[in-house]
Amino acid sequence: MVTIRAERAADRAAIERLLDVAFGVDRHEKTAQRLRDGRLPADGLAFVACSAGELVGAVSLWEVTAGPGHPALLLGPVAVAGHVRGQGTGRKLVRHGLNQAAARGHGAVILVGDAPYYGGFGFTRSLTRGLVLPGPVESDRFLGLELQPGALSDAEGLVTASGRMAVPPIPALAAPPQRVASLLR
Repeated sequence: MVTIRAERAADRAAIERLLDVAFGVDRHEKTAQRLRDGRLPADGLAFVACSAGELVGAVSLWEVTAGPGHPALLLGPVAVAGHVRGQGTGRKLVRHGLNQAAARGHGAVILVGDAPYYGGFGFTRSLTRGLVLPGPVESDRFLGLELQPGALSDAEGLVTASGRMAVPPIPALAAPPQRVASLLR
């Protein structure tokens, strides 16, 4: 049985391995990744799927602007371990993420993905026609969903990252050179 829970810091390594397997080594070069680089997922909107104590899926939603004055979320990546694909884990993750986003008052979600799959959740190309991503993307894979009616109705322009910045680790201070250390005594 698969359960969905909030992502924890301890999950990051397993999620990264899952994403590498699902999307390949060039996944960091994709246009949607440019909107996630240096950012944290939207508050409370990063989830994992677990089965028998093993992490088998992950999804995150990221804050962006869908053109000026249109806050939105970017869904993805969604990844599911090969041995549980086809069992509804991805759908369960996406549905959970969308429900949580709606409960938190978000109005719209955009993504780059398979239109037949995401169309089942209500995503459509018509809601992103006036928007541009910061890099190449197949236009028929650039989809939107309104969680609140009209949230993307007149959205146009460049999609930009707007979420929380990831704080880079602070490097450990090197021991001061001997000469400086003697002056500090």
